[in-house]
Amino acid sequence: MTGGGTSLRAPRTDGEVAAYLRALDVPGLADVHVHFHPDRLMQRIWAYFDEGERHYGVAWPVRYRTGTEDRLRTLAALGVHRVPALTYAHRPGMAASLNAWCADFADAHPQVLRCATLYPEPGAAQQMREAVAGGLQLVKVHVVVSDLDPADEELDEAWEVLARAAVPVVIHAGHGPRAGRFSGPEGVAHLLADHPDLTLVVAHMGMPDYDAFADLVEAHERVHLDTTMVGTDFMERLAPVPPRFLGRLAELRPRIVLGSDFPNLPYPYAHQVEALHRWGLGEDWMRDVLWNNGARLVPDYLPPAGVGVNTSG
Repeated sequence: MTGGGTSLRAPRTDGEVAAYLRALDVPGLADVHVHFHPDRLMQRIWAYFDEGERHYGVAWPVRYRTGTEDRLRTLAALGVHRVPALTYAHRPGMAASLNAWCADFADAHPQVLRCATLYPEPGAAQQMREAVAGGLQLVKVHVVVSDLDPADEELDEAWEVLARAAVPVVIHAGHGPRAGRFSGPEGVAHLLADHPDLTLVVAHMGMPDYDAFADLVEAHERVHLDTTMVGTDFMERLAPVPPRFLGRLAELRPRIVLGSDFPNLPYPYAHQVEALHRWGLGEDWMRDVLWNNGARLVPDYLPPAGVGVNTSG
């Protein structure tokens, strides 16, 4: 079906996702919002989520709290055959070591995309030049965790490097689920005024300011929204999607890409797919959002040699 509905049954468990993708006739999930960090940092992040009631007002039990190799196997079974390893810095001097770790992690795991992060400090532009020369495919910037002003002059040259290279930047800039000094659509609007050629992916659709960030997508042809946690039962309690906004999501179909926030999910991965499905925007919309848009956005978003994919049959 290509209209506002589908005859398919949404997956309710992770084990049902592969069959759902086969029925849609897509080769996998082009998820642009997956986190891997060095082990010590990962443990500290999980400890933060353990205090979810204090930070977010709700418990946030991390469902996929397992070792690195197990998480990679879980993603492969779900159909995420090309894996972002998004990480972010929260203090000066941290980005360089994280970027070195990202490069080593991708070297050791051929299914992992080459990722990097940014922090407003001297040397940021050179780090991006080196990462681009090394095949950089995706960048993560977390405005809240990094306490980062997107329009900070210290980042100007780095943004230009990324704009020229057309490397997508996943930017967590919305106030939800927790606000920061520089969160909100205004900072991203200022960034795009200075660097209109940037390829941006607004994480979590900019929740809760869905319409304001959608306005930026409409005004800038290289700006996208990712679906991370949006529409899930968990997030509907914190940042519900207005029913009228679904019409905008239908119109913005080419600019919506799949994001999940794996492994830091308080529900099964399948529930993100189920949440998108139940919006009733149609099978073509689901194909584009689950696979086509992300595969087009990220360079070389194809399974590496030797990695199988889901195919219809």
